[in-house]
Amino acid sequence: MTYTLLPAPDNNEGGVGAPVLEVDEVTKSYPGEPPVQALRGVNLTIGQGELVGIVGPSGSGKTTLLQLMGTLDRPTSGRVRITGLDVATMADDDVAYLRATRIGFIFQQFFLAEHATVLDNVADGLLYAGIPLKQRRQRALDALDLVGLAQRPHACPTQLSGGQRQRVAIARALVGRPAIVLADEPTGNLDQATGQSILALIDQLHRAGSTIVVITHDHVIAERMSRKVEILDGLILSDTGPAAGADGRLRPFAPFAQHPVSGRRPGLPVREDSS
Repeated sequence: MTYTLLPAPDNNEGGVGAPVLEVDEVTKSYPGEPPVQALRGVNLTIGQGELVGIVGPSGSGKTTLLQLMGTLDRPTSGRVRITGLDVATMADDDVAYLRATRIGFIFQQFFLAEHATVLDNVADGLLYAGIPLKQRRQRALDALDLVGLAQRPHACPTQLSGGQRQRVAIARALVGRPAIVLADEPTGNLDQATGQSILALIDQLHRAGSTIVVITHDHVIAERMSRKVEILDGLILSDTGPAAGADGRLRPFAPFAQHPVSGRRPGLPVREDSS
């Protein structure tokens, strides 16, 4: 008997769908005298198909919020739900699997393995998802085609420009077909022209159905997103459009993961397949 994670629903032709990420009354404090309050009761819902810019200066709490949204850290209080699953109720192994299969990350520093090929860098994004090697590489080729680098699969990152390296990083974030992509200052290491091309690619991916959150200190970048959220001193100051009302909340068994796996991971929704 095998188990298959249910496929994601379509993007509703560019509209905002059910929540893929919910942050409810989240606080985060760090030890000190007095303790540092990085987040102070943040509420945020990201709906399927949104393109959101979260903007704030250094020290505003936006990086802490990114870490909590990406399950890289846990809040001091409050709840974070990814596709309806409450991270607080999950074991560390299950959180790691959730992160690997439902969240894509794009970082300012690229974080590519310099001596591995472009193809392997992207395929490695599926290492923890139970995908066979041949399928990982085919999915990687598809993702590279999506970002305009299908012709460079066997190049190494050292042979690429900064913009091309970021495209590889974007392909790696997309290869697992995540429910949401979190981009942390994705143009921070690029010149203006190259940065604009990366932002245009993000726009294109959003129009194709990806749910993307861009973390930035730059209000000009945030303004070009469909929705802008401004954070300061650990609080959300403004939000141009909450995604989904309370009636749109997901149940814990909502179908968002998109690839088959062998066996069953506790705590993640599956459909039993007797074939």
